[in-house]
Amino acid sequence: MRIIIALLLCTNIAVAQTVYDIPFASKGNVIELSVANISSYTATGVKVEVTNVPAWLKFTAKTDTLQQLKSKEEQPAEFSFSVEKTAEVKKEHTLSFTITDKTGQKWTKDITVRVVPPATYELFQNYPNPFNPATTIEYQLPGNGTRYNVSLKIYDVIGREVVQLVNEQQEPGYYQKTFNASRYASGMYIYRLVASDDQNNKHVFQKKMMLVK
Repeated sequence: MRIIIALLLCTNIAVAQTVYDIPFASKGNVIELSVANISSYTATGVKVEVTNVPAWLKFTAKTDTLQQLKSKEEQPAEFSFSVEKTAEVKKEHTLSFTITDKTGQKWTKDITVRVVPPATYELFQNYPNPFNPATTIEYQLPGNGTRYNVSLKIYDVIGREVVQLVNEQQEPGYYQKTFNASRYASGMYIYRLVASDDQNNKHVFQKKMMLVK
């Protein structure tokens, strides 16, 4: 997705803050900051830098430089980014853009972003796999329900329950759990995710994993 923001050099005008929704676990997103020089002089070496960036938001580059911005001219500063699946969904986060020129003048622009919940259910393949003795299991719950009753269990190959890793209510988003199999024998295991939505519909997913000691 592309977010387009305007900024006028030589003034910091307070405007109503808009919250921009960005896709969950997405790539190829762009924030375009349209920088307009409304002064009577030519601005040179205009540096635009994004700060206050959370760990789950990965920018290709955090700085863009406009070499020359003439009076009454407008140019875009672009910032490409991806969103990791570890992002906390539905939570607002403010990014700060600092704009400076070679004279030392400075302007700021804050924008608020919010990651939307996943669009689909997904139970990911555990990693590492094969494993010894621990492995990570990841899954995601979509935004078509407010809360889910979630169960994540491990079974052996003949269907006996080995351990329950999750048994709780969870909101839409991404989750990961660690299975430590140091007390169990080598072999194939099955992990099964059951998520019941607010209409009591059950969604069941399972995958296999291999413990090798």
